[in-house]
Amino acid sequence: MNRFYKRLIILIVLVSAISGGVIYFTVDINTLTSFTEFNSLAIIAAFCSIGFGLFLDGLRLVQLVNISNEKISFSQALHVVFGNYFLALLTPGFSGGAIAQVLFLRHAGIPVGKATVIVIVRTVVSIMFLIMCMPFIFMHDAGVIPWISDDVLMVVSSLAFLGIILLVWCFKHNYLDYFAIKIVHHLSPARAKAFLAFYRDNKLALQLVISSPWNMFKVFATSGLSLLFIYGIVPILMTSLTSDFNWILVMGRMIILNILLYFSPTPGGSGIAEGGFILLFSSMLPEGTVGIVAITWRFFAEYIPFIIGFYYTLKIFGRDFLNKPLIK
Repeated sequence: MNRFYKRLIILIVLVSAISGGVIYFTVDINTLTSFTEFNSLAIIAAFCSIGFGLFLDGLRLVQLVNISNEKISFSQALHVVFGNYFLALLTPGFSGGAIAQVLFLRHAGIPVGKATVIVIVRTVVSIMFLIMCMPFIFMHDAGVIPWISDDVLMVVSSLAFLGIILLVWCFKHNYLDYFAIKIVHHLSPARAKAFLAFYRDNKLALQLVISSPWNMFKVFATSGLSLLFIYGIVPILMTSLTSDFNWILVMGRMIILNILLYFSPTPGGSGIAEGGFILLFSSMLPEGTVGIVAITWRFFAEYIPFIIGFYYTLKIFGRDFLNKPLIK
């Protein structure tokens, strides 16, 4: 059996086991009572929210490609978006998503070098938006992470944002070139080549960012709206069960959870996503419902785009693509 199908079977078993475990340990006698009051319109609203979020995700990719002086159709951009979901869910830390984006961009006629830079910028812009939100979240959601004080969280999130700004400034003025050369001298030829390629790609990504400030601001705003609509699935589902929650707090906690998922060691954040969701939202939902809402959120936000991405991957690259290693 080839590597892809092994990964797919492992993913299905893992997701099934986690989903079953989450439901088993969170469902109680109150669950059925709560779901008799479920508003089915929330499902339609959730579909609309994820649909518009993915539409904006494709739009920002078109904007980014235009900034790089290349062209891509909106349908090709959606292929990139869904391909990202497909391979990201099969690899730890969503690492396969970046590979998928480069492959689909290359298929759309974008040179590999530019495709790599576009993928880096796309990821960095998303992370920057989330980090910018963090200080405001901690100011309005005291004790969101019980074992870390709010003051520490404020300092860490502020330093992270300032660190990104400082890194951009250093890249712009070539202050890091000296250190890059020093590091290369202590590496083997193969690792030195890989490090220089990584350094060059990130430097080119920065040059792309600062080449058109106004257009990059539009990309940043589109990225933020895309993420908010995708995260908006959760409060929409919650409104079908209760009105006793704060939308701003829910969205803030979704931002925190998704930042953690960027560094998840499990395929697509499986297990960590559900566990983190239960930790952050159990107090906001009726008893016995948090597990089912967590699984429903994952279904809308990850599994539906994964299936669509699977279809586009087969359609564009054929079945032979699945016989190749996902990560070389």
